[in-house]
Amino acid sequence: MSGRIAGNKKAYHDYFIDETFEAGIALTGTEVKSIRDYGLSLKESYAHVRDGEAWLLGVHIKPYTQGSYNNVDPDRPRKLLLHKKQIRYLDERTSEKGQTIVPTKIYFSRDNKVKVEIGLARGKKNYDKRATIAKKDAQRDIERALKTRSQ
Repeated sequence: MSGRIAGNKKAYHDYFIDETFEAGIALTGTEVKSIRDYGLSLKESYAHVRDGEAWLLGVHIKPYTQGSYNNVDPDRPRKLLLHKKQIRYLDERTSEKGQTIVPTKIYFSRDNKVKVEIGLARGKKNYDKRATIAKKDAQRDIERALKTRSQ
């Protein structure tokens, strides 16, 4: 089972994503089983670097139904598995004003490992969001006009 599990559209709406990184994530067995059942939410999640380690916060993985005592806190911080060089780079960049780390999607890799795509992001202002929406609307109108013309 490889492929995308969850995406974070709100990240692309609220932020300009400058760079993306692929990271592993430290999970328990029941969390992986719950993720396979699509019991995952990326809303309001973010990552940060503390003491030379990257952590993912705000991700909700619902408890596995047959997990019993093996289930852990659904909102606990989860460690991101990155190279030291990447962690140092992210730490330097997020110390700049306006930079943050947001997860953009979670997916299974080819070898069935859970991976997180994180993006180094800058916040959008309201006028940037309106411009993006206007651009999407214009593109949709163009596609609609071309479609009706070709029929």
